[in-house]
Amino acid sequence: MSKARAPLWMTYVLLAAAVYNVMWGGLVVLFPNLFFDLLGIVVDTLTLPIWQAVGMIVGVYGVGYAIAAFAPYTHWPIVLVGFLGKLFGPIGFVWAASSGQIPWVFGVNNLTNDLIWWIPFFLILRGAYTQFHQEGIPEFNRMLQIPGSSGHTLRQLSDQQPLMVVFLRHFGCTFCRETLDEIARKRNSIEERGVRIAIVHMGTLQEGADFLARYRLQDLVHFSDPEREIYRAFGLRRGRLGQVFGLKSWVRGALGLLRGYGLGLSSPIGDGFQMPGVFLLYRGQIMRAFRHAEAADQPPFLELCEWSPAKTSFQPTTKV
Repeated sequence: MSKARAPLWMTYVLLAAAVYNVMWGGLVVLFPNLFFDLLGIVVDTLTLPIWQAVGMIVGVYGVGYAIAAFAPYTHWPIVLVGFLGKLFGPIGFVWAASSGQIPWVFGVNNLTNDLIWWIPFFLILRGAYTQFHQEGIPEFNRMLQIPGSSGHTLRQLSDQQPLMVVFLRHFGCTFCRETLDEIARKRNSIEERGVRIAIVHMGTLQEGADFLARYRLQDLVHFSDPEREIYRAFGLRRGRLGQVFGLKSWVRGALGLLRGYGLGLSSPIGDGFQMPGVFLLYRGQIMRAFRHAEAADQPPFLELCEWSPAKTSFQPTTKV
């Protein structure tokens, strides 16, 4: 099932927000006194550098909105972050003004920076949420016929021998880097059990080859699935906020950073909310499956290999 395109008005709204943010941020950085002079507010010299820093942050948001404008449903996390900022900004203003820290006239800034964007940003998020839940599940056997980097399909590879199919998240994911490093270390043990390894990712075949080469896995067959059709056919969907940004993800992400797996926001090739998984495929059938409940889960690779053709009772939805 192809993705539904976002209505054109969403693109116009996000482009307008991008232009507004960049212009507003630029004015604040270049002319920090302008807004205060127009409202008749006297500020000290220590406040102006902080105000300019705010302008730079707002301007950077504009770059994000410009990126999201051409695929609002795909880049809905950018819209969500912007919406939260526009929601909490006025709340912070009311709290500060009611306590006498800033004058009430300063609230004029919230009208154009925040309030007028509430409804369109909310509608964009609602549209993305609806699209998320309306995504169809592609026909499983058809997905097995998609050729990979070697020209072979998942069906052909699994007809030859049991195939461990590893689905990655985006290439910037700390946990995916850790997963590939672990596969590289356990590869001999996996293959000694008669199991071959294949990788599914959301980049192009060239991007996938370059990424796998970092972990000495460039010879593995890998499959490009930018539309996430193979993912959905195997029952892997986008995760909820708690699954992607839960406490476990923060803790293990920090540990992964210390171990040299990098920051999860770098090189985000792919859908940042796509959940990963690992499957043992044999003759076109799922024998064992591990679908991550949280992005930070660690698959039991060697346990997934413990299978023989005589054992066919494993359910595709079973988590080891």
